[in-house]
Amino acid sequence: MLTLAILSPLLGALILAFATGLHERAARTLAVALSAVPLVLLAAVWIGFDASPGAPQFQAVAEVPWVPSLDVGWRVGVDGMSLALALMSALLFLASIAWPADVRGRPRAYYAWFLFLEGVSLGLFLVLDLLLFYVFFDLSLVGMYFLIGRWGHGEAERAALKFFIYTLAGSLAFLLAILGLVLASPQGLTFDMRVLIEMQPLTGTGLYASLVLLGFLVGFAVKTPLFPFHTWLPPAHVDAPGPASAILAGVLLKMGTYGMVRIPFSMMTETFAAYALPLGIVAVISILWGAIVAFGQGNLKRRIAYTSVNHMGYTVLGIAAAGALVSGEAAAREMALTGAVVEMIAHGLITGALFLIAGAFWQRGETYDLDAYGGLAATAPRLTGATVLAAFASLGLPGLAGFVAEFQIFAGTFAIYPWLAGIGLIGILITAALFLTMLQQLFFGPLPPRWSRLPDLGRSEGAVLAVLLVLVVVIGVYPAWLLTVIDSASAVIVGAG
Repeated sequence: MLTLAILSPLLGALILAFATGLHERAARTLAVALSAVPLVLLAAVWIGFDASPGAPQFQAVAEVPWVPSLDVGWRVGVDGMSLALALMSALLFLASIAWPADVRGRPRAYYAWFLFLEGVSLGLFLVLDLLLFYVFFDLSLVGMYFLIGRWGHGEAERAALKFFIYTLAGSLAFLLAILGLVLASPQGLTFDMRVLIEMQPLTGTGLYASLVLLGFLVGFAVKTPLFPFHTWLPPAHVDAPGPASAILAGVLLKMGTYGMVRIPFSMMTETFAAYALPLGIVAVISILWGAIVAFGQGNLKRRIAYTSVNHMGYTVLGIAAAGALVSGEAAAREMALTGAVVEMIAHGLITGALFLIAGAFWQRGETYDLDAYGGLAATAPRLTGATVLAAFASLGLPGLAGFVAEFQIFAGTFAIYPWLAGIGLIGILITAALFLTMLQQLFFGPLPPRWSRLPDLGRSEGAVLAVLLVLVVVIGVYPAWLLTVIDSASAVIVGAG
């Protein structure tokens, strides 16, 4: 099922690329149907997943040798963390493809690139081979490059180039780190992630191990992104079409934090622990920097983009706390890691919805200038309600998914690094202020005459946002169904340390 979840959208991309004569509606319908296949397959895997204590860490495993001399093979499998992220990604891809968009007369190419990006993104979360992980890590840049460059607006081509070059540089550091880790294996070459986790090829804080860890962290910090490696993110978001921004924030950024847990955290446990505190400090800087800079933005999309730096800082703070080998704090470390994974899920759903909403503003007004709007609650009540709910979820209001994640991150971190947790909490206050002022500027006050006939959300737009935001509420009100699966992975990962 996992192999089919990866290959079905890739096959769909080929079908759309060569199916000449398809008009826009038919191409969109076909793309929506094809993008739903991985969601159904992963839901079936979720239903059959065993999250009980003592169950195998990786399940639904399939393996086919590819390059035996290097022990490289097609290996797929999931634990609770990767399964939750893959399922969220599949849902967000379906939502973004179903979202009405200006395809500029090239519907087949637009939807083909989306399906290609879905296939490689799911591949990254589902593979258990380190070389294939890197292949999918790099291929994700290609799909997003074309979606930004060909269907974006403003300085789209420049933003796409900066995105590609900047993140490719990070992936090269990641590649060097992979080679350094694999070549350090005392039992011969292998790219099997399960073997490398068990083997722990590099330990301690020697120069070689430290440089390998640095390569991993730099590569993943660019992808996440963490301060000061975040400068590619705002232009990429501002100039990308709304659905592409939703995928960039909701899925591609998670590749950095997921990779951080799956590879250096799990395969270099002792070395990662030695540098967990500096990583936590960088995370807190990202939390505060992202929130403060977002507050100063008058552009709707740039404001949302900088909140991603802030929220991914929460995720990395939880990962850093979980990775610190503090004696007697296994429960707190497990809680911090579970919170970090839930934050990845929550951020994907919430910020994905916010970027789709930003796309709706662009389609109606062709501007992201917050000062250009106002009073829209009177003319667009559905748009107002969706934005208010997404904004409150993003600022961490209790009863919504963001609160579940952030509470666990800060509760776990407080037991490990209490002063970092205390400083990081300031970011929540600033985030609340920036979202509340955004809502005031968009929806309250006098209605400018030019927006007196601004269309409200259409049926398709409303349905897409309803699915995402209902799930945000469900996770916030009853998170047990999600936490049980994620906890099964966190317990094993932290216990391995």
